[in-house]
Amino acid sequence: MKSITVYKVLVLSIVLVPLLATVLAISLLWERAVHWLDLVLLATMYALTILGIGVGFHRMLTHRSFRAHPVVSFVLLVLGSMSVEGPALEWAATHIKHHAHADREGDPHSPLEGFFHAHIGWLFAGKADSNVYCRHLVKEPLVVFVSRTFLLWVALGLIIPFVLGGWSGLLWGGLVRIFLAHHVTWSVNSICHTFGKREFETGDQSRNEWIVGLLSFGEGWHNNHHAFPRSAFHGLHWWQVDCSGYIIWTLERIGLIRDVYRVSPALMARRAARKAGGVLATPVLLEEGVQKATETPLPLRSSTSQRFLPDYHMYTERMDTDQVAQQKEA
Repeated sequence: MKSITVYKVLVLSIVLVPLLATVLAISLLWERAVHWLDLVLLATMYALTILGIGVGFHRMLTHRSFRAHPVVSFVLLVLGSMSVEGPALEWAATHIKHHAHADREGDPHSPLEGFFHAHIGWLFAGKADSNVYCRHLVKEPLVVFVSRTFLLWVALGLIIPFVLGGWSGLLWGGLVRIFLAHHVTWSVNSICHTFGKREFETGDQSRNEWIVGLLSFGEGWHNNHHAFPRSAFHGLHWWQVDCSGYIIWTLERIGLIRDVYRVSPALMARRAARKAGGVLATPVLLEEGVQKATETPLPLRSSTSQRFLPDYHMYTERMDTDQVAQQKEA
């Protein structure tokens, strides 16, 4: 127990120290090398690119949580690319692979292989094959275009703060912003599989961590997400702040997105009851859906992507069927 406590304190230090160091640097350099315009650029570019990842790459592209107007899709994918977390296709393939093997052999970034691996080491361990894990996206012209022009959007994300704030703007609105966005996003992979609370039993180690939830605009409600992968809203209770969810709700209200996927209260109650009863559950609308669609056993372990469950498109087809069933149930 003592060793576990020491490990958690060490992990928290690794995550929190860089963030606190950034705040300290700003305070020490205030009005000498840091000015209000720098902070405005940092906050604005951070918010836009985090939304690009959370709303665009994650909920729209990877999980099909909603359908967006082509212009909205393009803007979200460009903002996600500006975060410098990889091309859209590569990002989606990696995340789908994560859900397929969550905290088991084959998971690209599980803390079970060490915290450093989950936080950053996985970046040097090879790429997920988009032709295996997201073949349906390879056929999407817009997604392919944004992915192939990835470096253009990365450059744009650096040019904008430079034009508006000069070299200082480039530093804070570009480089420091990228550092903070990476650190927060990777904390979802590491922290949210190590610390926090579990409202639902999911068959993995995903957890809800409110600090990461705030910093990542809702991505930190990770146990909720693994329980209901297609849900457009990761904050499932009023007190679970989900800024990405609020943006999705707003875009839906003004007609820019449609077919927003929601989890019914009845389904949430059933999943919570399964945890209370000690029943091990696989993520709903993901592994359960594929099990029904393929009628083949789910592999408990797999080290090769070729043994992965059939095309992710089968997930989404089953998800559509389940969504209709939920609407009738509600």
